[in-house]
Amino acid sequence: MKYLDTNENILLWSSEEFFIPYRSPIDGRIHKYFPDFMVKEQTSSGKIINYVVEIKPKRQCRAPKKPNNITKGYIFEAKEYAKNQSKWAVAKEWCADRGYEFRILTEEDLNIRY
Repeated sequence: MKYLDTNENILLWSSEEFFIPYRSPIDGRIHKYFPDFMVKEQTSSGKIINYVVEIKPKRQCRAPKKPNNITKGYIFEAKEYAKNQSKWAVAKEWCADRGYEFRILTEEDLNIRY
């Protein structure tokens, strides 16, 4: 958020201000997905770009490796991955319909080291 506040090219930003309905592959029900940020940026050429941004650990952006013995941890990770994939597919469509870009940022994108 500090980056958004201090970057002069960021015209407007909000955090979890809206939701996108999606169907969960886990229970088949409609849920609300609240993306982390909506950002309006003016590029150096003057073009205005609108983004919907999700921040996630990189490990949550790829399918978990199936272990020899299925554990509760693996089941949890697999469900979270499936939910995220459903959310992001709907978010990409929502953004495309409105002229926005959908971006998923990880610790690598944000230069965060653990």
